[in-house]
Amino acid sequence: MATQHSRAAARLMISPAVLLLLCWMIIPLSMTVYFSFQRYNLLMPDMTGFVGWTNYEYFLTDPAFYAALQNTLVLVGGVLVITIIGGTLLGLLLNQPFFGQGIVRLLVIAPFFIMPTVSALVWKNMFMNPVNGLFAYFANLIGVEPFDFLAQAPLFSIILIVAWQWLPFATLILLTALQSLDSEQLEAAEMDGAGAVSRFWHIVLPHLARAITVVILIQTIFLLSVFAEILVTTNGGPGTASTNLTYLIYLQSLLQFDVGGGSAGGVIAIILANIVAIFLMRMIGKNLDV
Repeated sequence: MATQHSRAAARLMISPAVLLLLCWMIIPLSMTVYFSFQRYNLLMPDMTGFVGWTNYEYFLTDPAFYAALQNTLVLVGGVLVITIIGGTLLGLLLNQPFFGQGIVRLLVIAPFFIMPTVSALVWKNMFMNPVNGLFAYFANLIGVEPFDFLAQAPLFSIILIVAWQWLPFATLILLTALQSLDSEQLEAAEMDGAGAVSRFWHIVLPHLARAITVVILIQTIFLLSVFAEILVTTNGGPGTASTNLTYLIYLQSLLQFDVGGGSAGGVIAIILANIVAIFLMRMIGKNLDV
């Protein structure tokens, strides 16, 4: 009886926070769904009305949608490949004892705490500028024509910028997993004649499987909504070469003032993000059951 009273009291005490969280999530989502079925343009506020699935049809048949969807998948996949491989290599390096290990770890993790807008501006003006950038300086130093990254390879440039931001996160998670690996297994394998590559492939990598899965899940959820880096560097161009779904919704809603079309795009993006999240959660569940 006492246990039931304590559970009831706990539910009662936590209910205000849960209700506040639900209102904070459900009300904006409900308004987005409502506007997605309305003809609502900020330039013509008097011409509103229910239009059914028209906004969804317009958004899904727009050629820019498929380009943005492809760019989103390439962006997420490219960043995941760079951060997982780079994070594993950095984790293996930082897991070795050496002088100044703490300072090096701090420097490696530091980029994760820099605002996306600031890091994008730094990369745009200090590294990728075809005239005064650091890459252009080294190109001129060896007698090569400087490469305009943001104009000639915009999506690849965005991938590099975002990967630089998320590499510390992947490194931190994978380094933590490496520190929990029993060193006796590696020593026993080395005594049995296993080489470094064989030890990594058969012992270290299986041990990192769960950590890698967690990195993929968390990063994917955030990478689907990359926006600031694109806005600051390329504005989604040239054309739609670096436009992702988030930036396309921004163009529809705030630059074309089409709240109805932008809301429909937002609902579609939410559905796609949930499909990806469910798939990744099931993948994590299978991984944890092994």
